[in-house]
Amino acid sequence: MATADTVQSRLVVVVASLALALAAIAAPSAQTRARRKAVPRRPPARSSAPSPSKLDCGDYVGFQVLLDREGFSPGQIDGRPGVNFSHALAAFQQAHGVEPSGNPDCNTWHALGGETTAPTIDSYTITDEDAKGPFTEAIPPDLDKQAQLPALGYTSLVEKIAERFHESPALLRQMNKGVALDAGATIQVPAVPPFIATAKPLAAPGGNDVAIQVSRDDSSVRATRSDGTVVLFAPVTTGSEHDPLPEGTWKVTRVNWWPEFHYNPKLFWDAKPDQARATLKPGPNNPVGVAWIGLTLEHYGLHGTPEPSRVGHAASHGCVRMTNWDVARVASVVTRGTPVLFR
Repeated sequence: MATADTVQSRLVVVVASLALALAAIAAPSAQTRARRKAVPRRPPARSSAPSPSKLDCGDYVGFQVLLDREGFSPGQIDGRPGVNFSHALAAFQQAHGVEPSGNPDCNTWHALGGETTAPTIDSYTITDEDAKGPFTEAIPPDLDKQAQLPALGYTSLVEKIAERFHESPALLRQMNKGVALDAGATIQVPAVPPFIATAKPLAAPGGNDVAIQVSRDDSSVRATRSDGTVVLFAPVTTGSEHDPLPEGTWKVTRVNWWPEFHYNPKLFWDAKPDQARATLKPGPNNPVGVAWIGLTLEHYGLHGTPEPSRVGHAASHGCVRMTNWDVARVASVVTRGTPVLFR
């Protein structure tokens, strides 16, 4: 007959055994842990940005398209509120006797002709010429490596079509859900004057009566006539802490269309020590885009960019950077000797 001590000892052994068995079930083997560790963790899904609130008159794409057509560029058309959009709206409002709030209200919609003008969305059929490129498959971030490429063209048909109609690639896809963006497809696009990267802009009439003003306050460029009429307005990036915009009045010396970019690392504070001078081929993805407007201020100019979404939102190396379609507009209204005020 078992004593109380013996029963207690056996009970301890049973409990301990049961605990070990449960631990063995719950804990994976070292091999299992290794396999689990080897599986990469998926990054958390990004929540989509909230949709813009409904407007009393018109919509954001409509406002951006009408501003663009009136010469008050909101930069990249994306169908959303933002700083560039507000600045363009305020500039238009001020020029047309509307309270310059920077908000898309009904008075501004009426001033833009929102209820009577042509539709703000148009149809476009992608051509074989559009689709055949040639495209530059990948563009490395380092300028010395970009210099090794035979061209700095568009990287895709989506990028090409989006820039043609002044819109973001995301908006292009959103407006054409379920449509294969390829030759023969008829798509919806903003109804703005198409930008053709290879087409040199024609000189606009009255170019000798235009002055350019670049302002840090609202990150903008304005072209105005002597009577104060605003010929065009566009967002710009105007320098950085390392390369601030130098205040003063300068003059246009030249307009180079489809320029090469001559990279001199000595002029860039963030250049790598081992980088050498290099010449980069022309193209819409050239560091200065499709045009360079030189000034009497050495090493400074107004130019395009391969990254239109960053205009007005990121620092430059001192020059005045804008979208390719906007620099083409500026290039069409300036001539040698046009005054350029930096303030």
